[in-house]
Amino acid sequence: MLENLLIILKHMQFTDILDILLLAFILYSIFVLIKDTRAYQVTWGILLVLFFFLLTQWARLYVSNRIIKSFINYLIIAIIVLFQSELKRFFAAIGSRTFRKPLKIYSLKEKLDDILQAVDYMSRKKIGALIAIEKEIDLSSHAERGTSVEALVSRDLLVSIFFPRSPLHDGAVIIRGNKIIAAACLLPLPQTHTLGENFATRTRHLAALGLAQQTDAAVIVVSEQTGEISLAASGQIEKLSGKEALKTRLNEYLKVR
Repeated sequence: MLENLLIILKHMQFTDILDILLLAFILYSIFVLIKDTRAYQVTWGILLVLFFFLLTQWARLYVSNRIIKSFINYLIIAIIVLFQSELKRFFAAIGSRTFRKPLKIYSLKEKLDDILQAVDYMSRKKIGALIAIEKEIDLSSHAERGTSVEALVSRDLLVSIFFPRSPLHDGAVIIRGNKIIAAACLLPLPQTHTLGENFATRTRHLAALGLAQQTDAAVIVVSEQTGEISLAASGQIEKLSGKEALKTRLNEYLKVR
């Protein structure tokens, strides 16, 4: 076996190395795409089916192999149906990936405390809020559906936007770097969701989840009923215990440290 490996390495060309690196990049991208989403569990299910297919083929279990083989013929359609949200986010990331991310993240770091202070204040006062922070996927198409602001992020500005009866309070604020680029933006609702009883039919939480399923944005929600803080990212939404928990999760997800 070692001799065969040495022969392969001896005859390996630059294009073969490039091919291996490209395959590794594709597999890594797929892993990053499905990590921390419901697609991760589904992927293990698909791999298990493929394992049983190879096992039945090796053991010559013809009936079982034929049944599994018939199922595999529809596997591509099943992947498209099950992973449609993840695929949308993946292709959106490819189409909008730019070299601006380091600059955006650096400028966001300067204003992160303002965002956290505003969220903490609105949480204590039970002021409903929906704040989408752009990561790599461009949110301009969603910003165009709202009112252009183009102002530096500040605690007072965020609070005033979401203050009850404010002309811009109904909708989402979109932040890019250290700027609020738009307010009163309409976000897409998810096609399917599993919010559970804790988030039952709350439009802000549904809108946050919808954007998190289609893009890589981090979406902060403040409930006007309870004042609770939630964060939607990577196609999932979770409740957080407060300002410090939100800061930790944003640092982990956006890598603003």
